Amino acid sequence: MTDAPSEQTRLTPGDTAPDFSLPADDGSTVALRDLLADSQRVIVYFYPAAMTPGCTKQACDFTDSLDSLAASGYTVVGISPDKPEKLAKFRERDSLTIPLLSDPDKAVLAAYGAFGTKKLYGKEVQGVIRSTFVIAPDGTVELAQYNVKATGHVAKLRKDLGLA
Repeated sequence: MTDAPSEQTRLTPGDTAPDFSLPADDGSTVALRDLLADSQRVIVYFYPAAMTPGCTKQACDFTDSLDSLAASGYTVVGISPDKPEKLAKFRERDSLTIPLLSDPDKAVLAAYGAFGTKKLYGKEVQGVIRSTFVIAPDGTVELAQYNVKATGHVAKLRKDLGLA
């Protein structure tokens, strides 16, 4: 057995989205299968840390677009390794209306290929890879975007989905 890092798995359109059941900022548990049962499509986005400038901008952009996304048949959830208590503070501080889910052991992040080696200020580090996925009602990945930018991402996503 070697200690060399393995190439992280990346999802592509047509792959089955890994199911998850995670604690939310409001104390509930949110499962992908339940979201798919209630919605036409689910946008799952992964972000590094609550209450940081880029993650705040992205979460506020999703919150600002939530009504129009919902009207187009999309549910949005954000997932980070933060504890539910920090996510609750994030939601309250920034008046966020999207569910924020906690994945402290990073198992769901890893399953989606959203945790692994990335470049940060020119150095390779292990961390959350800002990523967004659109999951179809049948549980397959329709869109997989890795290394997205926090600023302007929601506008680009809306354009990619034909909603802009």
